[in-house]
Amino acid sequence: MSTLAELRATVATLHAELTRYNLVSWTAGNVSARVPGEDLMVIKPSGVSYDDLGPDTMVVTDLHGELVEGALAPSSDTAAHAYVYRHMPEVGGVAHTHSPYATAWAARGEPIPCVLTMIADEFGGDIPVGPFALIGDDSIGRGIVETLRDSRSPAVLMAGHGPFTVGKDARAAVKAAVMLEDVARTVHFAHQLGTPHVIDKAHVDRLYARYQNVYGQ
Repeated sequence: MSTLAELRATVATLHAELTRYNLVSWTAGNVSARVPGEDLMVIKPSGVSYDDLGPDTMVVTDLHGELVEGALAPSSDTAAHAYVYRHMPEVGGVAHTHSPYATAWAARGEPIPCVLTMIADEFGGDIPVGPFALIGDDSIGRGIVETLRDSRSPAVLMAGHGPFTVGKDARAAVKAAVMLEDVARTVHFAHQLGTPHVIDKAHVDRLYARYQNVYGQ
């Protein structure tokens, strides 16, 4: 129970990061966290203002999206999050935003090319595009899993929809969402000036390995 209470508080706090970095509007977007050792997850309720979110408003579902605990209906993207957790056991957190620059790339159905060291560091190469899928069942989740299965990227641009990011925990997923919007904006600006140069794969591999294994404390 203490772990569940901590996760509720963590997920509630992480939603404030989505608004702080201007990644969402109104009630769009969501963050979830896998409950360690259980077939459960904590996720944002559907259609609730970010100002009204707190640990007590977070809901708990099983990994098929069925409500287990909470007074509110879970996010409309719950089935997608649940599918990711069922099929990617290494994932401990999922975030979804409609951040403007990343969503613009998703609207074009175009991957973000690896033209910056920051992209190489965080995403390990181009940021891929997933297939168009309707909300309501696990179609989006299937697209996320199929796209990320052969990619080092923790982010996928779901065509015509927007970005989903994954991580070892919910904080890592939100960090990836923040970094994604930053590079999506920069590469958009670069395209206004000309054609940016893609970084050689050997350099990408070295940058990715350093950032993932050496960078930080």
